Amino acid sequence: MSELFDEIDEEMRAERLAKLWKEYAPYVIGVMAVVLAGVGGWRYYTYLEAEKSAKVSVVFDRAVILSEQNNHADAEALFNELSATAPKGYRSLARLHAAGEVAARDVKAAARMFDDIAADSSIGVAQRQLAEIRAAGLLLDNAGYAEMLRRLERFTVPSSSFRHTAREMLALSAWREGDMASARKWVEAVQDDPETPEKIRERVVDALGAMLPEAGRS
Repeated sequence: MSELFDEIDEEMRAERLAKLWKEYAPYVIGVMAVVLAGVGGWRYYTYLEAEKSAKVSVVFDRAVILSEQNNHADAEALFNELSATAPKGYRSLARLHAAGEVAARDVKAAARMFDDIAADSSIGVAQRQLAEIRAAGLLLDNAGYAEMLRRLERFTVPSSSFRHTAREMLALSAWREGDMASARKWVEAVQDDPETPEKIRERVVDALGAMLPEAGRS
């Protein structure tokens, strides 16, 4: 008798499932279609983005080669094109390179371009800081020590990746202006940092430090 009831229960369950499927099948199929379309669309999107990045990479490499060949005008044109049309990552790099190309003909204009990049909050912090350092480097020969200090002092702290370059530029700027006390301060900062690159140490401690008067030394 129990077997009979089991068979009846199975038939009733099967009948209920059939009714439920008949009622909800269109919705289930619709959801599956949307999911499949989404997956397919995403894969197609990533394919297009990868293809676009590959094309941009080729143009970027061509611009770099032109720059290395001192063909700054054509390199600048390509970098400007990329800065307007390339994906975000390449766009900011292209802006940095374009400013570098401008420096070959107009230092002040290039410094302004780097300043604009540094002020653009849509760009990553590291690239903005690099732009600040590049701008300061271009202005080093003409700006006074006070201006260089304003631009670079915050980069001289131990946690800054650009501290070595910032300290070197400040030491040189102070020395050129005759501020030997400040020059000695930055020379010692370079000397006392065990992570200072050897080439910077040679330029600042061995070369510039040797030209400082004895009276300014601690």
